[in-house]
Amino acid sequence: MIRTLVVDDDYRIAHVHAAGVGRVGGFAAVGEAHSAAETRSLVPTLRPDLLLLDLYLPDGNGLELMQSLRDRAPCPDFIVITAAQDIGSVRRAMQLGAVYYLVKPFGFAQLREQLAAYRQLRDSIDGVAVASQETVDALYGILRGPVARTVDRRRLPATMAQVLDELRSSASELSATDVADRLGVSRATAQRYLADLVRRGLVDLALSRGNAGRPEHRYRATGSPRPPLAGGS
Repeated sequence: MIRTLVVDDDYRIAHVHAAGVGRVGGFAAVGEAHSAAETRSLVPTLRPDLLLLDLYLPDGNGLELMQSLRDRAPCPDFIVITAAQDIGSVRRAMQLGAVYYLVKPFGFAQLREQLAAYRQLRDSIDGVAVASQETVDALYGILRGPVARTVDRRRLPATMAQVLDELRSSASELSATDVADRLGVSRATAQRYLADLVRRGLVDLALSRGNAGRPEHRYRATGSPRPPLAGGS
């Protein structure tokens, strides 16, 4: 379970977000904090994996809190949840390593989607020791995915649309080689389109270890049930 601490100065909103976290599979809301001081005292005790962090706190700015927590070990990840829309806050949050930035007000569907992307990122990273550029591109694509999941298939290049169709029709995850064989294209071509589809949020990447212990990339259309990973533990 991904242990999540909700930080918001508004008790009601904090409770709503904590309840929302509890409705997303793989997550557990382990606590709520309503100030920077309370957050600093709870983090060492609760040891959360993730903070849902408001920037407007009664005793400080959430960005300053992020900076101070980053100097501790282990440091949790952060998803900023705030009404602050100035680009300076967004840029600073990105510089401090925020996984995402959700502008209030937002609905449960948006929160669920971003939490799901974060969970997928953790699952994908787990067990992979060496990251090729292909892997790095796909991992960054996971976090960008929710922005683009409503892309119309008709707007995709023809071959990319065919790649997506193959994944959507497959009962199991496919490798780039599988896709290349099915479409009669080179593996490099299939891989290029798969990486782009991951960036667009239309395809999910699963990373596991193959028979030789090397990282293995497999893909499925976003929203498809996740089968057991080949070569996984």
